[in-house]
Amino acid sequence: MTGPAHHDVTGTGPVLLILPGGAGHPMGLEPLTARLARHFTVVTFDPLGLAHGRLGLPVPDQHPADWSEGAHRVLGAVLPPGERAHVLGTSSGGIAALDLLARHPERLAHVVAHEPPCVTLLADGARRRDELIAGLDGPDRPPAEGESATPMGVFLARVLRPFTAWTPPPALARPDRLTVAAGSASRGGLLHDTAVSVAGRLGGAFAEFPGGHLGALDHPVEFADALTGTFRAHPDTSA
Repeated sequence: MTGPAHHDVTGTGPVLLILPGGAGHPMGLEPLTARLARHFTVVTFDPLGLAHGRLGLPVPDQHPADWSEGAHRVLGAVLPPGERAHVLGTSSGGIAALDLLARHPERLAHVVAHEPPCVTLLADGARRRDELIAGLDGPDRPPAEGESATPMGVFLARVLRPFTAWTPPPALARPDRLTVAAGSASRGGLLHDTAVSVAGRLGGAFAEFPGGHLGALDHPVEFADALTGTFRAHPDTSA
């Protein structure tokens, strides 16, 4: 999929690209980005343009490659020559961040993928994916004619199934540029277990961040500070 690469920019410093979760709508991320903007040029990607006038328009089925290639176009527009970007992807955005690292490691300094729902990696992954979808896509799902009217409707109709079917590659060219994170409040849950499995499979580091799956929204200051510490612990020194 090609098209405009919608994004917003705030702050100064090294580039930090954020790939939001859900349907990619950056709603609620302002406290997080404000905190991060003290140290970074924060570039928030809106892959479907939902915060840029496209909410309510028809949306085709989405795939991680759609979002990661859009993110790569954004980096081409904002990243100075010779520099690499830090990346935070949360939930479905975490899957897109993993895909971006697999496709374009040369553009990235370090990636934090927070609770990417790659549940098919687990031993009983097919069953766990069915349970995850059933838990999210319940009786409150919008009718078909209203699927594109809200970010949640778009997520349930066009993002949830194809993204949770995605499987990480068996190896990354630069696993040293990856941290897979899970919320401390998610400990013992499906997505915490999944994050540990993804880190182990890809050879990346594992870290716990404040809060649960929505830690970036519920604990923005603490989450931002943990993220900043992670990036500082993995400086961009390699060729």
